[in-house]
Amino acid sequence: MNPTLPLHAAAVAPMADVHACLHAEFRWQVPERFSFYEACCARWARETPDAVAVVCESETGDVERASYAALNLAALRLAAVLQAEGVVRGDRVAIVLPQCIETAVAYMAVSALGAVAMPLSMLFGPEALGFRLRDSQAVLAIADSGLVPTLQSLRRECPALRCVLSVGGQDAGADLAWPEGTADGAPAAKVARTRADDPAVLIYTSGTTGAPKGALIPQRALIGNLSGFVCSQNGFPHASGVFWSPADWAWTGGLMDALLPTLYFGRTILGSRGRFSAERSFELMQRHGVTHSFLFPTALKAMMKAVPEPQRRYPGLRLAALMSAGEAVGDAVFTYCRDALGVTVNEMFGQTEINYIVGNCGAYVGVDGRTHPGWPARPGSMGRPYPGHRIAVLDDAGDEVPRGTPGDVAVHRRDIHGDRDPVFFLGYWNNAAATRAKFTGDPDDSWCRTGDIAVMDADGYLWYQGRSDDMFKAAGYRIGPSEVENCLVKHPAVANAAVVPKPDAERGAVVKAYVVLAPGYSGDAALVEQLQQHVRGQLAPYEYPKEIEFVDALPMTTTGKVQRRLLRLQEEERAKSAAGRPLD
Repeated sequence: MNPTLPLHAAAVAPMADVHACLHAEFRWQVPERFSFYEACCARWARETPDAVAVVCESETGDVERASYAALNLAALRLAAVLQAEGVVRGDRVAIVLPQCIETAVAYMAVSALGAVAMPLSMLFGPEALGFRLRDSQAVLAIADSGLVPTLQSLRRECPALRCVLSVGGQDAGADLAWPEGTADGAPAAKVARTRADDPAVLIYTSGTTGAPKGALIPQRALIGNLSGFVCSQNGFPHASGVFWSPADWAWTGGLMDALLPTLYFGRTILGSRGRFSAERSFELMQRHGVTHSFLFPTALKAMMKAVPEPQRRYPGLRLAALMSAGEAVGDAVFTYCRDALGVTVNEMFGQTEINYIVGNCGAYVGVDGRTHPGWPARPGSMGRPYPGHRIAVLDDAGDEVPRGTPGDVAVHRRDIHGDRDPVFFLGYWNNAAATRAKFTGDPDDSWCRTGDIAVMDADGYLWYQGRSDDMFKAAGYRIGPSEVENCLVKHPAVANAAVVPKPDAERGAVVKAYVVLAPGYSGDAALVEQLQQHVRGQLAPYEYPKEIEFVDALPMTTTGKVQRRLLRLQEEERAKSAAGRPLD
């Protein structure tokens, strides 16, 4: 569990060979037994008990802090309460909380028991929550008090859910309240001795067809994230590193790219509640001495427009490294980060199933303890494979394509040394067919396809081309059209629907729905508003269609499948026409 990359300065030949040298010398170190709780909490409670683990600032500016000793004590007390409620190894425990100290405690407590944390966004409506709770058979939910009534209303359709534990405010009908679970004198839990291959987290990802799929993430996946995290953060950890990201800790980006790796290195993670704003982001970073961050391109665009000269307005900024992912950064934002913020933004690419596999690296810390230059970021590129990950671009048959040829980005189960790459998910929850479809080749010697199309150039940089399916990103959120379409057709006015991305200069894309009306309904502005509110109320605010177009029929294949690709191309052509550019 060494935080440095195993490369001595003397081993580096010309600078062009840094990337190749890192891959040649890097070897995974995965112990037989490993857990988030031990690696991110317990060991630091023993070694640096007074170091600050989590700082959280509320919308009103109130600040709370928890040391590693306090985090560990609270986690063990909460784990004891969960044990008393019958939670055992392997049980799924839902966590529906914002960025706050209790969220970090909850993840550590669930891990300590060998149970499986199931993060759920507070933005989810009852339909999205109900499906995930029901499909996972979660036995207990730890939730913000404001969501307790919704969770309790779902108990009838989620028979496995035995208990709802409330955090903050009134218990609102919860079975347990947080203060009871962490009160002084509560017994300590019996900590499970988990293996590196044991499941740790179940995160649901949207798909192009059917319901969302639960990606089961093992304990070892955190180790698999670390080489990319270190590289993208220019040699994290620094001596006084403070990490902040507005990314929700319920998502892979917030959990695996921010909260857990920061705690793994024994540094401070800053949490913030409330809606994102550019000005508040700069104030938070200045006030708390943030040195490292992960910011979506959409957030960076908003910050660039609101604060064009951040160093003058916020002279106390200490930002040393910045990672971005979710969509392309673009030349304007890249230049802003470099010239105005004083840091070169490192783009990164990964998925929930195989996270943090490709990206850029401004610097890294070698085993000699010194910081060495990495490989230069190229604006618009996804970057190069991070150490320990064997990446290729494949054709439909599973063969590697020549450099410069578009294909499906894939990562091999084994690295260049033949060692197993720990970054891989265990599979989709109760969906063996979908798991098999994700891989090409022998189970122990196979490629895992991302579904993202890219070109690899002569230097190994990847350049994103698009998706091989109908998934898309809108303002950094991953949108699966099927879930939105299924929600729309439940409205009596909708006979059929197709959801596609509409290009948008600010957010990359927005959600657009083509809707075929049921007999007797008229497609007017009032119905548009009604359908938008219908989706917002059942799924999540970022999933509702910003634009709805009523059509007589959807383009269909001869087998009756909606051809979203044709609608997507139509939107792209309309965007080009509106911008005054010639159509391809």
